[in-house]
Amino acid sequence: MQAQWPSAPYVGMWSRVANFRREALERELAGGSVVKATVMRQTLHLVTRRDYGIFRAAMSETNFPWESALAKRLAPDVRKIAAEGVVTSEAAIAYLERNHNLGSLNPRRAWRYARASAHLVHHHESALWRARPEGRFVAIDEPDAHNPLAARAEMLRRYLAAFGPASRRDIVAWSMMHMPEIGRALDRLNPLVRFRDEGGRELLDITGAPLPAGDVPAPVRFLPKWDNVLLAFADRIRVLPERYRKTVIRLNGDVAQTFLVDGFVAGMWRVEKGRVLLAPFEKMSRSARVELEQEAARLETFISG
Repeated sequence: MQAQWPSAPYVGMWSRVANFRREALERELAGGSVVKATVMRQTLHLVTRRDYGIFRAAMSETNFPWESALAKRLAPDVRKIAAEGVVTSEAAIAYLERNHNLGSLNPRRAWRYARASAHLVHHHESALWRARPEGRFVAIDEPDAHNPLAARAEMLRRYLAAFGPASRRDIVAWSMMHMPEIGRALDRLNPLVRFRDEGGRELLDITGAPLPAGDVPAPVRFLPKWDNVLLAFADRIRVLPERYRKTVIRLNGDVAQTFLVDGFVAGMWRVEKGRVLLAPFEKMSRSARVELEQEAARLETFISG
């Protein structure tokens, strides 16, 4: 789950999982079975410890910054200082500046790359519903070894299970991996189901995945900031009408909190004094408005719980 905004994975899970309680997720975070780490698109997600190892192995053959020679050179020292306990960004940056020649690389950036290479993840308190804001990190055991190609195939199987049918360009946009790496991994997933969209582009899906008819109603759903639904496709008009794209996805990369009506982004939402305030982009039918307000009331209850 996307986790740049501390409350985002909680709202994302609430929208997807029946009877989800944030205390359940916080227990997993405190126990270390779920971690907040840099994975897809080099952004923060909550992942299980097992999936962390799979995703990192899947990305190990792509030239992400934590795979650089400098990051790997700094990683042993970063793990060494983390062995003493929680590490703050300020202390780690000062340590790297004192003890290593970073060249022209910004020290804060060097720390970000080195901690990812060294398998330092965010302290679980930064991922709580009411998170502590400061940058604090802890070392986890290095993940079990996985074959990178097999791990990448598993990662893409998960992607298609969640977002398919999808094109290869969609997979690139979601993963930030290169097309040859993706192609070799997809070959491991055959047989895949193949479709053509209205423009003749090939879409891929896993065998047995559900494919509802176009007239199947889609319930109202609330999405948190930076939700993967809005970032999983190169062609975002599948979910986000083009006329709203610049309103929802800003030039600085910020992605607003939105709600879906009939499977498409239809407006944005925010919380003020415990109330969920709605900002539809257009006038809605009475039935859609009633359903939206009912779901907003449920979200208010979750937020205040």
